[in-house]
Amino acid sequence: MKVLITDEISKNGLLPILDDPRIQVDFKVGLPVEELRETIGEYQAIITRSMTKVDRALLERATNLKIIARAGVGIDNVDVDAASSRGIIVVNAPYGNVNSAAEHTMALLLSRCRNIPHANSDLKSRAWNRAPFTGHELKGRTLGIIGLGKVGGRVALRAKAFEMEVIACDPYISEKRADDFGVKLVPLDDIIRFADVITVHTPLNDETRGMIGAEQFERMKDGVIVINCARGGIYDEKATLDALNNDKVAGAAFDVWSKEPPDTETLKQLIAHPKMVVTPHLGANTFEAQKNVAVDVSKEIVNYVDGRPLSNAVNIPRFDPDLMEQMKPYLQLIALIGDFISQLAPPNPNKVTFTYNGKLARFDCTPLSVCGLAALLNHSSDQEVNLVNANLVAREMGITIESVRSTETESFSNLITLTLEGSQGTRTIAGTLFEGIPKIVKMRNFAIDFRPEEHMLVMTYSDRPGALGKIGTILGAADVNIGNMSLGRTEKAGEAMVVFSIDSPADEETLDKVKEAVNANFIRAVHIKP
Repeated sequence: MKVLITDEISKNGLLPILDDPRIQVDFKVGLPVEELRETIGEYQAIITRSMTKVDRALLERATNLKIIARAGVGIDNVDVDAASSRGIIVVNAPYGNVNSAAEHTMALLLSRCRNIPHANSDLKSRAWNRAPFTGHELKGRTLGIIGLGKVGGRVALRAKAFEMEVIACDPYISEKRADDFGVKLVPLDDIIRFADVITVHTPLNDETRGMIGAEQFERMKDGVIVINCARGGIYDEKATLDALNNDKVAGAAFDVWSKEPPDTETLKQLIAHPKMVVTPHLGANTFEAQKNVAVDVSKEIVNYVDGRPLSNAVNIPRFDPDLMEQMKPYLQLIALIGDFISQLAPPNPNKVTFTYNGKLARFDCTPLSVCGLAALLNHSSDQEVNLVNANLVAREMGITIESVRSTETESFSNLITLTLEGSQGTRTIAGTLFEGIPKIVKMRNFAIDFRPEEHMLVMTYSDRPGALGKIGTILGAADVNIGNMSLGRTEKAGEAMVVFSIDSPADEETLDKVKEAVNANFIRAVHIKP
């Protein structure tokens, strides 16, 4: 196998492939884009960090490429969909730089609290000033961690060693997992209102981009300190600059930026701000971390050559082909069920149970459970959750997974039920296939019947005359057209559940109007990716 290395990678970490006579390694660091496209066709594997863009245009020239190895956690520079469509495996190294990022977070926090950069610069200029650099202790302060994953959890442990009070927000982490860290799980709003220091450790996606903006800064304590050693763009950088200028924020320490290298006027002002401690994306830049990620991806390439399973593959399922053919119709069903309930159920499940009833239960349903789990947990981690890593991610979150099979069934020839158990109770959703079409037939204790579509609206309310008419009127006034409706209720004039498929999404203002009009107990918009 010929392996191309295009970024600076620790050679000590590459020994697994450098010492393997079956593997030829070529170092071509910093190739111009056109030259890289010219040469990529010679190679079966490529190892990169963040500088090389493995995009669709490059992959179109990669006629022999079998595996892309990203020596790090993020795969923002790899077009995974384009790679998957060509049968190219993508692997990353999700654990090698975790400790490095956690330690850098603490380094930034301590530097900010003790004014180390300014004091260092002042003393080097041969001045001797002490009073201007009086700092703050961490002991007794409340640290708010947004994202209690691999990095956030390690930050929590280190902060506890400094005798800080630690609270955390992470809808995908169980209470048991938080207890293991000695951390109290709270809503995001409590982090915003009560924390003396706020640090983020989430992936950058549609949910987290700009999640800390002007509104959140306004509700923070005066004199709060904010840290970002995760991904640029989680904090709204203009709002951060404003909060520093109006003294709402006493100090900030950022390692990452929405654009790297940062060249916008806002970023230039933010970096130059006297209350900022800044570094140029050094969270993973330790010799140990660089060696670790190089070792991880090198081992994956050796595993590929040996035909062994890959531990950190991003985009490949591994199921028996014959079994996959029989399970194929149900994979879409359970993925829809998992995606749907993940948007409705309370956060922090402690246990997830997959129950299979009917003829389906005669087969090994493991592929279905993994697929449903991946759909349930996706977007909840700083790495993509898929068929390969779903069980591992669940285990890291402290979630217990159980699978139950029974050939007995009452109403349907085959039924898949997904049950989530947590501190706020139990939530159940069940689905089946009608002539190959996925349908959801039960939610909580409501019998219901609908086909999941791209935009949906779910609500519960007290069943009384005229309620549905009010809902339809409000949606119509917002130019939201109802495609289908399914109604379930426990008894006459009791609690009712209604599920609408709608042609376009309903905004929060519209949902608030609907909730007020019918005094809804619960209302939530659901988006299922086509």
